[in-house]
Amino acid sequence: MPKKISLSASLEDYLEAISHIIQEKHVARSKEIAARLKVSRASVTEALRALAKRELINYAPYEAITMTTRGKKAAASVIFRHAALKQFFIEVLAVDPSVAEEGACRVEHAAPPEVIAHMISFIEFLKICPRGGSELLEGFADYCKQGKTRTNCDECVSHCLDQGTKIR
Repeated sequence: MPKKISLSASLEDYLEAISHIIQEKHVARSKEIAARLKVSRASVTEALRALAKRELINYAPYEAITMTTRGKKAAASVIFRHAALKQFFIEVLAVDPSVAEEGACRVEHAAPPEVIAHMISFIEFLKICPRGGSELLEGFADYCKQGKTRTNCDECVSHCLDQGTKIR
């Protein structure tokens, strides 16, 4: 059984960038990685050596970079966490997409997979629950923007109860 890959936030960012570049161009080069992450070529070389040592990428100086099967799995995990966090921040917390992107970049390295899984389940639950749904999410977004609810709470609860009796 392969041991769990432990990577720093920085190495996860490199792995994510390499994966995106390979999706676009089939291989990655250090200058493309440096440009995408806005880091020096020397920093890229150091990171590539560390990723190659962990058998996540195939790397040789001046050659195209490809990912190993193990590297693809690790990158997919980072990308999945990033996308799930961004979706949660936008859809549930009504955060502006650019702020959600930045937040997802920071949190993706620290959030355990179980937390991400529960966030995804929560989004799905809110969308299908008769007491929640898109109306709840839109109401919260309005509250964040305006600092107040669309209607008073008694009207909202009455509406939810009316909806609930119609469903049953």
